[in-house]
Amino acid sequence: MSQLLRLRPATTPEMLALFDDAATIAHALAFEAVLARAQSREGLISDDVAETIAAACETLSIDPGELADEAALAGTLAIPLVRRLRAALPTNIADKAHLGATSQDVADTALMLQVKHATILVLADSDRITRALALLATAHVTTPAIGRTLLQDALPVSFGLRIAQWTAGIDDAATRLASEVSANARIQFGGAAGTRAGLNGKGSLVAAHMADSLALAKAAPWHARRVGVAAIAAALGILIGTLGKMARDVSLLAQNAVGELREPAIPGRGGSSAMAHKRNPTGCQVALAAAVRAPGLVATILGGLPAEEERGLGGWQAEGPVLAELFLLAAGSASALATVAEGLEVDAAGIARNLAAAGIGEDIGESAAIVTALLEQHRTKN
Repeated sequence: MSQLLRLRPATTPEMLALFDDAATIAHALAFEAVLARAQSREGLISDDVAETIAAACETLSIDPGELADEAALAGTLAIPLVRRLRAALPTNIADKAHLGATSQDVADTALMLQVKHATILVLADSDRITRALALLATAHVTTPAIGRTLLQDALPVSFGLRIAQWTAGIDDAATRLASEVSANARIQFGGAAGTRAGLNGKGSLVAAHMADSLALAKAAPWHARRVGVAAIAAALGILIGTLGKMARDVSLLAQNAVGELREPAIPGRGGSSAMAHKRNPTGCQVALAAAVRAPGLVATILGGLPAEEERGLGGWQAEGPVLAELFLLAAGSASALATVAEGLEVDAAGIARNLAAAGIGEDIGESAAIVTALLEQHRTKN
């Protein structure tokens, strides 16, 4: 059953590909190949055996539908995957595959590999947004506009200040996400009970080799210690929320009665099936829908933190699909708003007209200095 009609409007093809069945299977097999090679480096298996296992991982063809049915029965992807891998190996070395590992090692490591790649995509579009917004903020640093508090006219502000505040919020959230992923996208290798048993005391060395090969952070086993996953999820939720802040403001300012901003005109986007005159803020719609969905998803991850004893039941198993959904939403939001930011239409005449009608003067206080300070922080980070 295809889910593209449900998933694609909220995200990007590139992010969908990172979390699709083929990518998940490839990452799981990469774990097995790297595990074998790391164990050969420490003399736990021979080099020939390791290369035979690695070669099988690279050539093994697995039908995702069949694997999914078997995983549903087994309770984990790793059980049917390892069974297939061992069946593809000579009988005398089959038991050397997956040596000292457990199903959760495969699942967690594969997920962290996806997290690293997914973060690169999200941060690239976040950077597009902040770069475009910084230029707009600079261009309108002294443009007086109505400041609105509690959705009512307040005092004048620099229009560039409003944009600079969006820039700073998104920039801060993107920095937080990058930091959390750098710290918490870690190798998982602990074996059945997180003790690295049966590896002649070389489990930590094997894990370190694996981490280096997969470009993941080194770590002690973290089967029931899910703080890192929760931190990544929370950082995603914060980023999605800050993108939603920009989208909320743009959509309010794009209302016909306000007319200070408009999303860029793109053929096929923002129209209405019933009203040809409408120009809907569709990019903002994508970002705001993501901001509505994200808090519940983050709460789900937080709900898995009280994991039982050495390896939990039901908590970490919920994380993979939820974290994937958060990345899908973050990617869709960031991509949509990158397009908006790069083509945002500012109606200076509309801004001036509204300000004059409000009769609140044009004193924008220290707006220009605040814009300069906010954008300097952005330039320092980038």
